[in-house]
Amino acid sequence: MLLRLMLLFILMPLIELAILVYLGTIIGALYTVLIVVATGILGAVMARHQGLAALSRIRSSIESGIMPANELFDGALILAGGLLLLTPGIITDIVGFAVLVPQTRRIIRRWIRSLIHRRIQRGEIHYREVQ
Repeated sequence: MLLRLMLLFILMPLIELAILVYLGTIIGALYTVLIVVATGILGAVMARHQGLAALSRIRSSIESGIMPANELFDGALILAGGLLLLTPGIITDIVGFAVLVPQTRRIIRRWIRSLIHRRIQRGEIHYREVQ
């Protein structure tokens, strides 16, 4: 696990930097910087909008006496997507936008839940229900 995290935090920025440098040679440094700034701003706006909508759904579920599991999961994904969009890079922007779009977020949520479920079944993750 530690090795994977080290690779993620070392290789990912290097890959992102290489892509940005290559993009800069194709379209120019100014346009590359403008793309990075624009995706950051658009990502912040989208994350705020989606986050407020998720918060509203959480409140509605709680008021109805329903556990807002999917809504809370969506909130965490929206936060992650917003953070990815604030991080300079093309790959992080693509993943961040995918997480902020509700249709793809549902697919990503199902995928992550199935990964967690499999790890629980294999005994890699332990949990206990709170009474």
